[in-house]
Amino acid sequence: MNALHRWLCSSRRWRQTVEAHVVPWVLNGLDLGSTVLEIGPGYGAATDALRGRVAQLTCVEIDYRLADRLRRKQLGDNVIVRCEDATAMSIPTSTFDAAVCFTMLHHLPSVSLQNQLLAEVARVLRPGGLFAGTDSLESRLFRLIHAFDTLTPVKPDTFPDRLRAAGFEAVQVDVNPYAFRFRARKPS
Repeated sequence: MNALHRWLCSSRRWRQTVEAHVVPWVLNGLDLGSTVLEIGPGYGAATDALRGRVAQLTCVEIDYRLADRLRRKQLGDNVIVRCEDATAMSIPTSTFDAAVCFTMLHHLPSVSLQNQLLAEVARVLRPGGLFAGTDSLESRLFRLIHAFDTLTPVKPDTFPDRLRAAGFEAVQVDVNPYAFRFRARKPS
């Protein structure tokens, strides 16, 4: 990430936005179960909002500096931070009740890697498991914030088919002026 993007994602304002608006919008009406996987926690804004909602939260972060930073925070005994690539996790099949990701899919360098991540999430979910998340809509400001970053925007109109191709069903995608949220289930 570039310096502007790092500053924004580590800011108090972003944390407050995630806690007050992003996480509640994504999780509204959902039961995550007891074991939850967070993909790409970054600076941990959503992690802070999630850790009190579930019995066990496992965070998978590819950036070792961010993973180490997250480990050093006082997160509690119910949070595990793993530094690994979420497109090829070492986690056993059918481990989690739910998986979530918040504004991180666009950081993968290609659509094929995004699709690989979706399939990998399906693999580590238990039958009937929930996958929910959000990502930003493409705009000039979004592109500016990501100048010289890895940026592969996710198109909400094609995302349902991509989730189905990865093995999910009951797919729902909702769009607001800034972002889209998704919900899908691994077949029972």
